[in-house]
Amino acid sequence: MNQTLRRALLAACTLALSLPALAGEAEVRKAVGSILRDQGSIVSLQKVPYGGLYEVVLSNGDLVYVDDKGSYLMSGSLIDIKNRKNITAAREAELSRVNVAELPLNQAVKQVRGNGKRTLITFEDANCGYCKKLAKDLKDVKDATIYTFLIPILSPDSLDKGRNIWCAKDRAEAWNDWMVDGKAPATANCDAPVQKNGDMARKYRITGTPTMFLADGSRIGGYVPPAELDRAMNEAEARAKK
Repeated sequence: MNQTLRRALLAACTLALSLPALAGEAEVRKAVGSILRDQGSIVSLQKVPYGGLYEVVLSNGDLVYVDDKGSYLMSGSLIDIKNRKNITAAREAELSRVNVAELPLNQAVKQVRGNGKRTLITFEDANCGYCKKLAKDLKDVKDATIYTFLIPILSPDSLDKGRNIWCAKDRAEAWNDWMVDGKAPATANCDAPVQKNGDMARKYRITGTPTMFLADGSRIGGYVPPAELDRAMNEAEARAKK
């Protein structure tokens, strides 16, 4: 959670005693909005079946809770002690999921390994160090189709590098030449979707690379070791088939 939101939550604690006793979603929405108005708009507010709380999802992706009188606001993980379940983590995973069918895969660099039966979708910047490590790992991945959306979020020349890779005769080869072997792509110019991909990344609140999505739309934020990624892909494929 960013420092600005932390300060807002501290202000919420200070203001809590002065808030009137409220009841109902409209009143709770108004109370929360008055405190967190600088953190983005409220995307959703719904009563949850535990603790007399409302779940509040903000447009910046943060998830907080407020009591049903609009007097107290809580950030951090909400834990179901009896079932030993992190309710907040499970809900955040659900909220970060995407509908794979809606993604414009024609705007991604496509690579097929083996029979290609598993799916991995990545959002990467050509200047990302961990993306280069991931690219080396994916050279040896088994039976997967990999879609890589090139996005320009790290450096001023990320857009140029992404465009040069996209405009190459063999995009996958140009991508791996650069990410794995350090061979820069030749300067090229064409109608590349790199900026469109960047706009899409903002829509899905992707702020770091690599960000990955699996067959069932679940998200992996950041680099993970090959064995862990392979296991996650298998589990996602099984869930997607249910």
